[in-house]
Amino acid sequence: METPTQTEAANTTDEGPDNWLVLSDPDITTDELEAVVMTLRSNQLSAGPLVTGFEQAMANYIGRQHAAAVASGTLGACLVLKVMGIGPGDEVITSAYAWHQIAHAITIVGATPILADIDYWSGCIDPAKAADKISLRTKAILASNVNGHPADWQGLRALADQHGLKLIEDSTEAIGSRYQGQLTGSFGDVAIFDFSQPSALCCGQGGMVLTDAPKIASELGYLRERRISDRNSVSVGSRVPWQASMSDLDAAIGLAQLKRIDEILMKRKQVESWYHTQMQSFEGIKPPYLAENIDEVHWMLYKIHLGKRFTGSARNQIIEDMDSNSVESAIYCVPLHQQFHYQQSGWHRGLLPNTERIADRSLTLPFHTHLDEDEVKYIVKTLKDASVNVGAGAAIY
Repeated sequence: METPTQTEAANTTDEGPDNWLVLSDPDITTDELEAVVMTLRSNQLSAGPLVTGFEQAMANYIGRQHAAAVASGTLGACLVLKVMGIGPGDEVITSAYAWHQIAHAITIVGATPILADIDYWSGCIDPAKAADKISLRTKAILASNVNGHPADWQGLRALADQHGLKLIEDSTEAIGSRYQGQLTGSFGDVAIFDFSQPSALCCGQGGMVLTDAPKIASELGYLRERRISDRNSVSVGSRVPWQASMSDLDAAIGLAQLKRIDEILMKRKQVESWYHTQMQSFEGIKPPYLAENIDEVHWMLYKIHLGKRFTGSARNQIIEDMDSNSVESAIYCVPLHQQFHYQQSGWHRGLLPNTERIADRSLTLPFHTHLDEDEVKYIVKTLKDASVNVGAGAAIY
């Protein structure tokens, strides 16, 4: 078997792919290459004019007033929590089921993550379950748009306002998705994006924090880094800064990607439609779920849920079987309460039934713009064969 690469899509023959079919492969064109070369030829590689330009472009795209580019979504979330005064002794309600890098920030700043169960269909945190977790120590709710599907922002906003809590939106998985006519990234007091793989907008590394609050934006700027122009500022010098800025190289890629984001998302929709067509031949297949008030979903990954007769070990065996046929697949997520670090704080399996029910049988397949229709057909056929091989039959949901 060939070594997996992230830069070359597989070619498919009747016998199968010539190369490894990878989970994600960034959509890089000459636009991004030229932007990087021009930046390398400039005299500014660290935080410079391209970072500022990317911030303005991202704020305009989402429709927010302020943006702060950061080195990663995790660092962005850490800065947000610091700006909000959240730390040791405070609790932040979040979900165990998502792309975890943002939620890890709660632990990093010394606060306590309180895990609430998810809505079974959307995979997003359930406002009713979150309400049950609120205590006198609760300071914020951190909710994710899981795999592109927007959370119930109307319900979460009502809950946050009722209890005087900050609402933090992790929109890393959902760039381009729309809820009640607005793009994801519009709903929290702050919204956080991360641009590492497998994001549709991929810079390699980096993230963005968006807000409409001038004070939050100003404090983020002070904490993110110490600029040369700030050296003699007493007010800025009163804060200990983080080394958390994005580089101009990352911003150059991000700007080029953002200019093409509609094209990238459209191409991903075509791949999604090929998957949906092929998936119809599975017994009991259901169309992707869209909750009420959802206008559009752009998936980060092509995720499926295996039927009830599949176990977690059967799912893992399917992954191994697909691997042997040159198709990369993966568990969507290992819930936080089943990870060793969080188990040391008393979390354990059995506490979040919906989360466990979904996580045990979720599986992600290759999803990027370099896939063609024949490759998708091969991936789904391989999945069908693998599901039969584990002895559970071919059924999804």
